[in-house]
Amino acid sequence: MKGKTKEGLKILFCTAEAQPFATAGGLSEVSSGLPKAIRADSPSTDIRVIMPLYKMKIDESVRAKFKFLGSMDISFAKRQEYCGIFEFKNGRVIYYFIDNEKYFNRENVYAYWDDTERFAFFSKACIDTMKLTGFKPDVLHANDWHTALTVVYLKTSYKDIEYYSTIKALFMIHNLEIQGNCGFDFMNVLEIDYRYKDVLDYDGQINLVKAAITCADWINVNSPTYAEEIKNSFFARGLENCTRENAYKISGILNGVDYEFWNPQTDKELFANYNGKVLEGKAANKRGIQQQLGLKVDASIPVVVFNGRLTWQKGIDLIRAVIDDILGERLQFIMLGGYSENQYIRFFDEIERKYPEKFRLIRDFSNDIAKKLHAAGDLMLMPSLYEPCGLSNMISCRYGTVPIVREISGLKDAVRDFGCETGGNGYTFKNYNAHDMLYSIRRGVNDFVIDGPAWEDKVRICMEKDFSWKESVKKYLELYRRLKKGE
Repeated sequence: MKGKTKEGLKILFCTAEAQPFATAGGLSEVSSGLPKAIRADSPSTDIRVIMPLYKMKIDESVRAKFKFLGSMDISFAKRQEYCGIFEFKNGRVIYYFIDNEKYFNRENVYAYWDDTERFAFFSKACIDTMKLTGFKPDVLHANDWHTALTVVYLKTSYKDIEYYSTIKALFMIHNLEIQGNCGFDFMNVLEIDYRYKDVLDYDGQINLVKAAITCADWINVNSPTYAEEIKNSFFARGLENCTRENAYKISGILNGVDYEFWNPQTDKELFANYNGKVLEGKAANKRGIQQQLGLKVDASIPVVVFNGRLTWQKGIDLIRAVIDDILGERLQFIMLGGYSENQYIRFFDEIERKYPEKFRLIRDFSNDIAKKLHAAGDLMLMPSLYEPCGLSNMISCRYGTVPIVREISGLKDAVRDFGCETGGNGYTFKNYNAHDMLYSIRRGVNDFVIDGPAWEDKVRICMEKDFSWKESVKKYLELYRRLKKGE
């Protein structure tokens, strides 16, 4: 698969996770949805995804279709590490999988003591295997700290090698919370010359994200508002000096949603399918989830859902502060949390015991239950402290579940309050304040109870809002073209 495209535009998309092969967060949605949308919009653009081979996460029937391209030894950590590479065509997009059982044959994607080393190896493999696959990109598109080193390697250790010298580097920031910090003894593992120490250094330690921002030809974040926010110390998570110095090469493009994968008309996981014109199926999904979770089956009780990690970033402290007030309303509240903090799990376990007729906590994330909740909910709560983009709010609109969000980052770009002069598609509040959030919840609950047919109008407004990749893809293609031309 070495043929040239009509435009000659080639993109290598480097990611730690991509749906359906490995899903731990919103990164997997973007890593599958964006390349797929680019191929659909511009068939002559050859974008390929490269990711680790997490054998435990991939269905055996799919795994059997992978094509083994070969293997090589990669110089890493002062030793030779095995690297196998497989190829699989998923729809129109070619995927490459980096195989190393020591680093990637594990139960989970993240949360291991050696994560920094694991993804450093993966980053180096992304560069070294280009010659093995025969795919030399015009633009290398790296995502978050896991692949930040692909940019760093390209612009340091590999910059004087002719094969790599023309490749442009785009670094995509999905969330600045984790930056790949470690001590300088890690330089030996990375096998990066000490003359580049200053590139990696930030505040006396290695910071992979800082290094990628410094080295990249361009940086993009996943919403226009977040692009401005990361110049602020709170949102930059300590990197504000770096983001301000590099502001001239930072842009923001709002993420989209894969409308084929998230589609209430076709989802087999749902209790019933539906669309914005015929909403009976949505009511059936509400009944189905109430029955499945042992809640009272009653169409007149509004169902509020939360779908996200139970962490401080997601605004869980606000929910915890007024949970008794929330559950004092006539409603049912369902929380789905994956990769959650134990303190919150323990707290909400106790809340479920206290309010067994009103509250449910689902600990283990799956697309099956996520889709059921998006379809069953009347209201979707996202009170984030910060949210670079936010996908659950977009998906909830797709399924006709009205979002309640804080006006921050990407949530502000995607959701406007129903009270706006120009009309809205949800309920919003500005301050990080539990009672402001509670007021917005009560607004939504009251509108659901009182409005009757007008509530269905709100549901349809949300479903008609276009959060597909259609517009964002055009902006990415233009960005890729400018980078290729060196503009």
